Amino acid sequence: MRWWVISNKGGKKYMDDFEPRIIAFLCNWCTYAGADLAGTSRIQYPPNIHIIRLMCSGALDVTYVLKALLEGADGVLIGGCHPGDCHYQNGNYKARRRVAILKSILEQMGFDDDRVWLRWISASEGQYFADTVKEMVASLKEKGPNPLRELGGT
Repeated sequence: MRWWVISNKGGKKYMDDFEPRIIAFLCNWCTYAGADLAGTSRIQYPPNIHIIRLMCSGALDVTYVLKALLEGADGVLIGGCHPGDCHYQNGNYKARRRVAILKSILEQMGFDDDRVWLRWISASEGQYFADTVKEMVASLKEKGPNPLRELGGT
């Protein structure tokens, strides 16, 4: 599929081989361990993802998600423990509330809030992690590049 991208140097250009860039903020105890399990089990998933490990999904400041999108990331994955399984008791509930607020902010900014995904993935769900990344890459390829990709300078 061909996508037009507006360049900050003026004009438009084609982006033929679009590969989405995904930033993932993952809970150390569950989702990061699930990603690690996918790797050690040699489960294949696209290399489009850059993982940032957090001690808890509830520790994520949404300004980092906004910054990632404003600087050109095509999507952001936030991963945490299943509700009720948080090692810090209620961190995943905090994450869920923050992501809901973040999505309303993105909507008010006119930005596609479907570029931010929140998923509960446990340490034993390496296959589910890989499937989530594959699904997200496919979804972002359909949407095309982040409109701010060229303007953000990344």
